[in-house]
Amino acid sequence: MMRVLHIVPSFYPAIYHGGPIFSLYELCNGLAEQGVELRVLTTDTAGPGKRVKADSFPQLTPAGYPVYFCRRWLFVSVAPGILWHMIGLIRWADVVHLTAVYSFPTIPTLALCRFFNKPVVWSPRGSLLRWEGSTQLGLKAIWERVCRLVSPRKLILHVTSEEEAEQSLTRYPGLKFAVISNSVHIPAGVSPVLQNGALRLLYLGRIDPKKGIENLLAACALLNKNSDLSWWSLTIAGTGDLQYVESIKTLTKKLVLSSRVKMVGEVMGETKQQLYENADVVLLPSYSENFGMVVAEALAHGVPVIASKKTPWQRLEEKGCGLWVDNDPESLAKSITEINGMPLKEMGRRGRRWVQEEFSALQKAKEMVEVYEKLMNGRR
Repeated sequence: MMRVLHIVPSFYPAIYHGGPIFSLYELCNGLAEQGVELRVLTTDTAGPGKRVKADSFPQLTPAGYPVYFCRRWLFVSVAPGILWHMIGLIRWADVVHLTAVYSFPTIPTLALCRFFNKPVVWSPRGSLLRWEGSTQLGLKAIWERVCRLVSPRKLILHVTSEEEAEQSLTRYPGLKFAVISNSVHIPAGVSPVLQNGALRLLYLGRIDPKKGIENLLAACALLNKNSDLSWWSLTIAGTGDLQYVESIKTLTKKLVLSSRVKMVGEVMGETKQQLYENADVVLLPSYSENFGMVVAEALAHGVPVIASKKTPWQRLEEKGCGLWVDNDPESLAKSITEINGMPLKEMGRRGRRWVQEEFSALQKAKEMVEVYEKLMNGRR
């Protein structure tokens, strides 16, 4: 039986950091279903001032694999307990799967895998992408140099799109990579709530400058001024830096959108399901995404999507389940008006079929196992 250790700064049910948490959880569940002997080493961080509540150490997931939630001491992922458990768990593993770049466990993991000659699959989860709002580039460059110096010989980069591969390899030239998109939970059935006359728009994700929410609000203001779309509403679901969240609320008032835009904070479980069921269109106007988990989730729930061209979702139009547009306010407003005249129900059905065919947890787990096997057999 293949033994795989996942090392990650935070793990489900810590959903503060958004899509990657859900996709990694689905991948691990799929790996367990494939018969992989799996262990997860992580911290108990669940966002600012929050911790995962675990009643045992390690905590067993419903899929039966153990998760070691080590206590965070500082910042996002500084948990000294990880170092204590890392040595034994790395020695136990056939393959180590490392998630994230600029986090406390990254450099020790790479260095120990080099020392013990363990193969590593490394998932940056978009961390190596850059956009005009990227910060601390000098410190990140130093961190990346240290990572290159301590990396093991058997190392492959796991990226979720060709676009992520292209940008990531500018920082790690010559590194082998595997493109495997994220998996998504696909509900057995969906029960959309019938439209009440208004076009119900939904943004769901982290409240972060990278996500282009200001442009979405500006587009909504244009709808009020210039569009033939007589009535619409926008729900913004998610959490982030409190100061930035307040700035979004302030902008909503400034643009006189408070009667149509509602911010509902962090959602999960049944509440999240209900948001999708009550939405006609999901929007992702980001400046940069390595995947964009909300797009796959929306399609899995039968909801069409408008995604920006800074996301790797150009196939939305090919598959007939959404639009792929520039993320400036004018383009977003035009696309919202345009999609309102499209057959949204049929688009949703097409999107759901696409996700079922290509993005199931079992399918992605099979693809990942192939990567693990190649590394173990020395085929990079």
